[in-house]
Amino acid sequence: MDNSQSAGYQAGQAKGQAQEKASNLMDHASNAAQSAKESAQNAGEQMQQKAQGAAESVKNAMGGNK
Repeated sequence: MDNSQSAGYQAGQAKGQAQEKASNLMDHASNAAQSAKESAQNAGEQMQQKAQGAAESVKNAMGGNK
């Protein structure tokens, strides 16, 4: 293998490694985004349940659930 073939091979190796790193970064970013979405959904559901509980408490205090 002469120097130009060796340089071409090394460039190909570097390109492949860079593509793999980029792919891994995209996977990590996607996973982080999915986790954030799920956390936000859970927080929203908890807030909704608390609001419903508060509304029931007010109804009970006002005698609305008789």
